[in-house]
Amino acid sequence: MSTAPRRAPAPLLAVLAAAPLALAVGCGAPGELRDHGAAEAVARPPARMPLWPGQDTAPSPEPAGPRTPEPAPQPVPDLTVPGQDVATVDVRTLLAKDPGVSQDERRALDPCTGCEIRPAEHRDLTGDGRPELLVVVGLVDTDVLHVYTAAADRLLPVLRVQLLKRFGAETLGTDLLLYESTTSWSRTIRRYSWDGARLVLAEQKVEGVGPVQEPEPTPSTTPGERPNLRPGTGATPAPWPSVPVVRRPDGSEPGSGSGAGAPTATPVPAPRVPQPGQPRPVVPTAAPTAQQPLTQQPAAPSPAAQQPTAQPPARSETTP
Repeated sequence: MSTAPRRAPAPLLAVLAAAPLALAVGCGAPGELRDHGAAEAVARPPARMPLWPGQDTAPSPEPAGPRTPEPAPQPVPDLTVPGQDVATVDVRTLLAKDPGVSQDERRALDPCTGCEIRPAEHRDLTGDGRPELLVVVGLVDTDVLHVYTAAADRLLPVLRVQLLKRFGAETLGTDLLLYESTTSWSRTIRRYSWDGARLVLAEQKVEGVGPVQEPEPTPSTTPGERPNLRPGTGATPAPWPSVPVVRRPDGSEPGSGSGAGAPTATPVPAPRVPQPGQPRPVVPTAAPTAQQPLTQQPAAPSPAAQQPTAQPPARSETTP
């Protein structure tokens, strides 16, 4: 007895037939690759190109050698810290008993002009989970920072650094950062880190925070030459050299005139040879110096200068 094969239902056949068509149309499945066009070209990063490669230059700085061993910090005498709680320490008593505090700093313990003792700060700078004590003594022209850490029931001075007035400070993790404005456009940054015994200088750099002022160009000192200055430099050009003013026999200056067609400069004519019996015209030789105002009044022309002067006939000589 034979059994005829069972046929799938019509709705199931319709779904199976439409599946390839749906994939061809583009109804994508998760993780399907799609073509988004040509990829953008990857730019090669710029490379350093040395200038004057054959020129002998100074070598690059090398790391400093091993530090000279320093004696371990000694606890402040006659001062205890119960429970290693540095917040209970009286700052003035601490500064008075610390032998590392200078005499100028001790004057700030009493009222004085320009002196101050800032409120204490507490930050963990050793990484042991307990805060350290930071104290600043302000003097007239400088500030001094002191850092203390608790060891058992004593206080150890682990840093003393003298800074400029109005310095800035902050912590980054367990590192201490100090900022000093060395100029109007730059500042010095120091980073101190814990080395297991004290805070040591780990990094120091100068950071520019504004435009660098270029030096003003030096004006040229060559007579008759004007310096080639760029706009906005603020340099003052050198003054023009003093030139004598020569007047004509009729009293006018070279280059003077009126009207649109008047020339801007007239060469000084050669001196005329006076005829016998005529007075010799008076010609000024120089004007006053540049530091004094020029107050010359125009001189009236002489009668002889108003009349045209006849030039003597040129004599020709023949050399045999």
